[in-house]
Amino acid sequence: MPDSGSAQQLDRLLDLVSGRRLAVLTGAGISTDSGIPDYRSADAPPRTPMTYQQFIGDPLFRQHYWARNHVGWRRMDAARPNPSHRALARLERAGLVSGLITQNVDLLHTKAGHHRVIDLHGVYARVRCLDCDALTSRMALADRLEAANPGFADSILLDGLEVAPDADAVVTDTDSFRMVDCLHCGGLLKPDIVYFGESVPKPRVAAALDLVDSADALLVVGSSLTVMSGLRFARRTAKSGRPLIILNRGGTRADALATLILDAGCAPVLTALSDALIPS
Repeated sequence: MPDSGSAQQLDRLLDLVSGRRLAVLTGAGISTDSGIPDYRSADAPPRTPMTYQQFIGDPLFRQHYWARNHVGWRRMDAARPNPSHRALARLERAGLVSGLITQNVDLLHTKAGHHRVIDLHGVYARVRCLDCDALTSRMALADRLEAANPGFADSILLDGLEVAPDADAVVTDTDSFRMVDCLHCGGLLKPDIVYFGESVPKPRVAAALDLVDSADALLVVGSSLTVMSGLRFARRTAKSGRPLIILNRGGTRADALATLILDAGCAPVLTALSDALIPS
């Protein structure tokens, strides 16, 4: 933590977490060091994510999305955990983090070795049929889409391609892209991701609430808490009187409720925290 005054902030953080088991909530800001951009930082380009109603209601939107996703998911699949993910996994292995809720769909916490992860908004690597609820891997669907659109992905320059946090790549020419349907029932396929305007499944919310309620404090990492799906956990923690710690570049919707706010990069703080708490 190289910034001036950072040593005092680390001391305050250590005081708050000492003797407490942490629940952790992460957002897109933790994955930027892995090459996955966020939605709301000062450097993030303007983005308008597809809504659930657009996806199910307009075939042209679906065609546009699947064409872009057919390219973008490969970049997300190739992403690897960064020091922030590894530091949190290390804290979990040491018994200091009881579990983690992530708003990200990138699977980087699982790739880093976390065992108790609740993927609040789903994951990029699965596809669900909206008619029969059958699940398939994104890799299997990629093979089918490639067969239906030979050479489409290869025709797009992958180096420097802009990919959003939901694996949606910036591809403009999608008019000729052919979609495929569910192999089981011929139904409508959708990434197993919670879109804007769609509710998080109730069992998933219940599991996340149990995780937060059983912890002694909540650490929010890399999230502006703009959407209610994440903000609810911060509010619940603050209402209970337990410490709410926020580590994020820029303000969040829960700053007024926080016990401690660290406006800093995720990796330096989390690495310093794990080094301080876990003997080498």
